[in-house]
Amino acid sequence: MKIIAVGRNYIDHAKELNNPVPEIPVIFMKPDTAVLKDNKDFYFPEFSNDIHYECELVIRICNEGKHISQKFAHKYYDAIGLGIDFTARDIQAKHKEKGLPWELAKSFDNSAVISPLIPKTEFEDLGNLGFSLKKNGDIVQQGNSKDMIFDIDSLLVFISKYITLRKGDLIYTGTPAGVGPVAIGDRLVGYIGDKEMFVTQIK
Repeated sequence: MKIIAVGRNYIDHAKELNNPVPEIPVIFMKPDTAVLKDNKDFYFPEFSNDIHYECELVIRICNEGKHISQKFAHKYYDAIGLGIDFTARDIQAKHKEKGLPWELAKSFDNSAVISPLIPKTEFEDLGNLGFSLKKNGDIVQQGNSKDMIFDIDSLLVFISKYITLRKGDLIYTGTPAGVGPVAIGDRLVGYIGDKEMFVTQIK
């Protein structure tokens, strides 16, 4: 299982970080050791002083695919979940300044929170899927799949040109505006619509 993540897939988020709006998807990867599931606690790593949450919809791949066509893309994923792409923003900033890859800022252990996955057939409209994140009871992020720059099917088409997708792979589809730092003692709760999807305590 591999994790493929999409950066800057919401215009407002790209702007809040002073990044250009991408013309093609921005892709990076996380190892399977990044996965944090079952509402387990997230332990603030010693190598960073500035960990940010980025809440996003996650899809699960159900068939192996290479060079997937747009009209068949919907057949390659079967479930939707919600996750957090934790980012060491201080490390990322240093690496961006030097033109270096983001992996140390994005791919560290437990940096990919994942909720239980729900069959996509249980959602009325995958193109209009609202989600949100609360930090200590306050809503800090709200997003909707309709606002993605590149929708789910288009992401599968693009990614599969370069990387073969396999059953069980997870794709983190990008985060909306409102990202921010976490501190020890914070409690993060993610929702799709009104349904609570995960709880993560920062330790």
